[in-house]
This record gives sequence, structure tokens and C-alpha cells, in this order.
Amino acid sequence: MASALGWGALAASSLVIGAVLGLVRVWPDRLVGLVLAFGAGALISAVSFDLAQEGARIGGPESVGAGLVAGALTYYVAARAVERGGEDDAGPALALGAFLDGIPEQMVLGLGLALGDGVGVGLLAAIFVSNLPEAIGSASAMRAAGKRPAAIRRLWALIAVGCTLATLAGYALADVTSGDLQAGIDGFAAGALLVMLIDSMIPEAASKAGRAGGLVTVLGFAVAAALSGIA
Repeated sequence: MASALGWGALAASSLVIGAVLGLVRVWPDRLVGLVLAFGAGALISAVSFDLAQEGARIGGPESVGAGLVAGALTYYVAARAVERGGEDDAGPALALGAFLDGIPEQMVLGLGLALGDGVGVGLLAAIFVSNLPEAIGSASAMRAAGKRPAAIRRLWALIAVGCTLATLAGYALADVTSGDLQAGIDGFAAGALLVMLIDSMIPEAASKAGRAGGLVTVLGFAVAAALSGIA
């Protein structure tokens, strides 16, 4: 249990680090866009190799498909609710995406630890690397929209705590969780990520980074894919 807490906190710490980095200075729009583009590439790799492919291996494509639908619809409905609440900038949408994909991602991390599979280096790295751009981009956008830095830091600290607790939940549920349910959890994270990427992260990256964003997205994908191969 202590190992799950430690690894979960390590993975989630990048959310707080990214938020702090987003607040310590005013980041040029182009740099924010490039950071988001790199994170988008890393997340596409995580969806492809660490979530969808792994989910199909342990539980079958039907379970992954059900999770994909649930994750996509959950993010879609939650994002629309955020918009109706008057939050129409990219910052809250990225924070919501980080929460909705971070919970199941870190549950998968805890499940792997409890089942004796060890720490999935690829998944851990993908979580850490992709969290930073999400948090930097979100914190920068929320600051530009006039939100108080203290409130932004509290939001990201709460998200990080929730994700860390999800690692413990995954560890605790390992004995009663079937392969199909694990695959569904992977699918849920993948579905939420994909909708968030198309809805918020990639458009924001493209608008701020321009054509260079595509090249940096490929770099982010390549780095995360290489790290996945280490596991």
C-alpha cells in the first residue's frame, strides 16, 4: 500500500508542478502552444499503447469499447456543464480532462502494483510527461482569464490528491477486479482523453503554436512511445 501511495503521489505531483510553472511567469502564447502540442502527442501515445492496447490484452476489445463510450460521454457531458457555468476558456476544460483521465490512469497504475506487475514505466512516464503540459496550459489560461493564482493552485492540488487516492483505490480493488473491469477502466481513460484532446487541447495548441505544433506533437508521441517500450 505504501508503494502505491508513493508511486501515485509521484505521478500526480507533475500536476502541481505544472500549475506552479504556469503561474510563476507569463508564458508566451507560442510557448504554451508548443508545450500543449508535446503533451497531446504524449497522450495520443498513452491512449494507443498504455490504455487501448493493454486493455484489449487483459480484458478484450468489447470491454475496452464499453469503457471508451463511457469515458467519452462522461467528458462530453461534464465539459458541456462547465461551459454552461460560464467557463468557456480552455483552462477549466483542460483541468477537467486531467481529472477525468487521471483517475482511471492512476487506478491502472495501482492495479499493476497490486498484481505484482511492478511499476509500468511507460504508463508512469506518460502520466507524468502529459500532466505537465495540461497543467501548465490550464493554469496559464485560467490566469489570463483573471482567476486568482491561489484558487488555481488549490484546484490543481485537489486534482493531484484525487489522482493519488485513485492509485490507492486501484491497489485495494485488485483482488476483486476482473480483467474485463480493468479493460473498461483503461477504455474509460482513453475515451475521456480522446474527447478532451479534440475538444480542447489540440485546438488550443494549434491556435497558439501554429504549424510547428504538428511537429512537436510528433515529438511528444515519439518520446512517450519510446518510454512505453521500456516497460
